[in-house]
Amino acid sequence: MTKRTWFTRVASVSVALTLIVPMLAACSGGDKDTSAERRVLRIGTLYGGKDNEPWFRQQYTDTFEFTHSNIDLEIVGAINSDSQRYEQYDPKKKQPDVYEELKKMLTGQNPVDVVVIDYTQLKRLIQDNLLQQLDPLITKDKIDLTDYVPTVIDGIKQIGDNNIYALTPTFSSSALFYNKKLFKDAGVPVPTDNMLWPDILDLARRVSKGEGKDRKYGFTFNRWPGSNGIWDVQNYASALQLKMWDDKGEKMLVNKPGWEKAWTTVAGLYKDDIIPDQDDVNKVNESKKPAASDSYNPMDGDWFMNGKVAMTISDFSFVNELNGAKENASKIKGFTPVDWDVVTVPQHQEQMGVGGNIGLNQLMGINANAQNADDAWEFIKFSNSREWAKLKSRSQYELTSRKEFLKVPDGSTPFNISAFYTLKPVPPTSTDMDSLYRDKPGIWEAQNPGNDLFNEVVKGTKTTKEALAEWETKGNAVLEKLKTNPTGQAEGGSTVEVKPMVKEAAKG
Repeated sequence: MTKRTWFTRVASVSVALTLIVPMLAACSGGDKDTSAERRVLRIGTLYGGKDNEPWFRQQYTDTFEFTHSNIDLEIVGAINSDSQRYEQYDPKKKQPDVYEELKKMLTGQNPVDVVVIDYTQLKRLIQDNLLQQLDPLITKDKIDLTDYVPTVIDGIKQIGDNNIYALTPTFSSSALFYNKKLFKDAGVPVPTDNMLWPDILDLARRVSKGEGKDRKYGFTFNRWPGSNGIWDVQNYASALQLKMWDDKGEKMLVNKPGWEKAWTTVAGLYKDDIIPDQDDVNKVNESKKPAASDSYNPMDGDWFMNGKVAMTISDFSFVNELNGAKENASKIKGFTPVDWDVVTVPQHQEQMGVGGNIGLNQLMGINANAQNADDAWEFIKFSNSREWAKLKSRSQYELTSRKEFLKVPDGSTPFNISAFYTLKPVPPTSTDMDSLYRDKPGIWEAQNPGNDLFNEVVKGTKTTKEALAEWETKGNAVLEKLKTNPTGQAEGGSTVEVKPMVKEAAKG
């Protein structure tokens, strides 16, 4: 997860401590420790710095410190984002290894007690025996986990050998939004929860109607049409965890049946005009009257919001945008609010029960080497308590981990909110992608041919098999160059010229 994602995923929330302390006392029992002894609880985060620490304290620790007056909190970042922020990027300079820096915080002379991590780090920390198992503590304190949503608890257990090594008060998730009116007009039944990709795409074909600028499209992988086709393929196949290259970044793996099926499926949607491409976007923009350009429409590029797309995948924050657009529809000339609802994102037969774009990014665990394990557990209990969940349920960007407080926001259009918390997140892959991109920053060059070749498949100038074989060849040429020049940059900063290698396409 990038630094920017970490610090922008959750909106800043200002809380008046004097108003919420009475409520939180039910969780913490107030400040039970009346002794004069002061203790220090060290909390490790992925990124630290002068700007980041106040944000983290406001979000997660200020209230705890206020209600536990004998505990002083020290926030420690694995990576100092301040130094990176003001440093000019140098592709030849090796970037710090986030995971290695994280391990140093956990194993050094003055280790942190609590660590706040995302889903990708959790698996590796468990494998390296760096986290304390929480199940015994949960049992001892009789903490009821039945109110936690499956997305969170099942997602945590699936990479912990059915054990719990961390808890998170919030999570992010996506769902399939659909336009009720477009389905009704087309005489097609609306989608339902737990549908497979073939069934959803069949509905998309049936609901697609019209010609030219007036066409209604069945589906988009995101709200802004005309995006990069290869990214649509990756979104479609995210739960299948298809790899572009091997774990060492030395061999392309795209010329395989899984990739062929994904390319054929997504390219077919473009060919049949089920998904709008950039040409469709251009035609619609060109058809607008000159006077229309003077009318302000903040949703102009959002084709689902404007009723041109029947289904799209988006995260929970889109709910607030849809509600906001409805409340302010009278201010936008020619705009009609969408009558919408949501269902779970489509699933693959090979990965039933697993969804995409689910984020468990504030996972809190206890260091196996913690010097203050008792207070560490007290902090995690507090942050994951029912009372704290009630406060966090006010967020317009993330969802609380407890079902009790997962409700349709006041004033919102009623919708199927359970669609956001039914499926499990995609398990982390075995490849350490962060390390690979750090050691071989030029590896992105091996991906670039894929988009042009995908467009050729859509146009019909190449078959999927031909395109993937060519991508394999061109990608392998890049990977071979990176063995001696990991940055992919020639002297003077230009990209190394890539010439296809003569190599027989891999079978199977």
